[in-house]
Amino acid sequence: MMGALLDWKDRLLGRGDASITVPVFDGALKSNSLLEEAATFAALEAPEDLATDGQSLFVADGSTVLRYELGDDGGAHPVGGAATAALAHSFTQTVTALACLPGGGLAVALDGREVRVVGGPHDGRRWEAVADSRMNAANAIGVAPDGRLLVTDGSLAHAGAQWRHDLMGLGQSGRLFELNPASGEARVLATGLAHAFGACAAGPEAWVSESWSHRLRAYAGGKRGRAVTDALPGYPSRISPASGGGFWLTCFTLRTQLVEFVLREHAYRKRMLAEIEPQHWIAPALNSGNTFLEPMQGAQLKMMGVVKPWAPPRSYGLVIRLTEQGLVRYSLHSRFDGKHHGVVAAVECGGDLFVLAKGCGKILRLSVAGAERSLQS
Repeated sequence: MMGALLDWKDRLLGRGDASITVPVFDGALKSNSLLEEAATFAALEAPEDLATDGQSLFVADGSTVLRYELGDDGGAHPVGGAATAALAHSFTQTVTALACLPGGGLAVALDGREVRVVGGPHDGRRWEAVADSRMNAANAIGVAPDGRLLVTDGSLAHAGAQWRHDLMGLGQSGRLFELNPASGEARVLATGLAHAFGACAAGPEAWVSESWSHRLRAYAGGKRGRAVTDALPGYPSRISPASGGGFWLTCFTLRTQLVEFVLREHAYRKRMLAEIEPQHWIAPALNSGNTFLEPMQGAQLKMMGVVKPWAPPRSYGLVIRLTEQGLVRYSLHSRFDGKHHGVVAAVECGGDLFVLAKGCGKILRLSVAGAERSLQS
């Protein structure tokens, strides 16, 4: 009863979960153009995820896994001309997540409904269900130092490609699994997540991105999850280790006051879902500026060819560098008027950061040291 009264009070006063305020870009999250200015490493038809073993870059592209050789130095130097790839694996289903295993081989998620190990000592190991519950939208795979897999299943209600349906339906059915390739064991670490999309091992804990709650949560030893980083300005997705400690966290798009408002106006939201095509919803997107039918356009965003400072971005590109404790060190941006949007994965290899901007179908490449120097100048 007390909880219901507090919820009613929040809705009446517009605070707490009923607030439509969005954190601003300031301090370590101050906007820049480093992602927009990054070199294009490769352009692909249907890229989904990235992984690296320290020598090669693996890319999930549709139903295939491509391999780019980066050389003994990890490919730390700028690439001249287009990168060339070799076909590493081909499947009959779409590869929705990808990870390199410590002892060799790859872990892949297929159509979000199966995780399979290909190559290496555990070749052929596969999981379609955990604790008698079938996978539905497996979208990210993290690897612990001992080889355990941390797999996020975004939603029980919607497939991975229907992430906007899950957001607008206020989805909270995401799960975090732990899979052991050596023994084949599998267990559920967390349920009821507001769209799980990305996981990594952080010491004894498993960190998971909870997109619709705009935060990272940590789970360990069966205890209730704790907040690591919350009140993020975007919707977090995949996480990967950074050299020297810490992590790279991607945000596939930003929160806006307009979308936050729609999420709280339930009658309007339900009519929008029932009567309007999904591509025209007032909802985030992986890219924008492609059609006059978009909900925000024209003078709402630009005046005399200049982007308004308060223009709400429908799509954006953002990578956040975190410390080992989950604090924000700095961030890399492709702003509202850029094209390198919809960032869903980032991995570091040989001093370079490879970033998958799904909105434009490109893999970007930038020097980590060079980016840090630019931010300090």
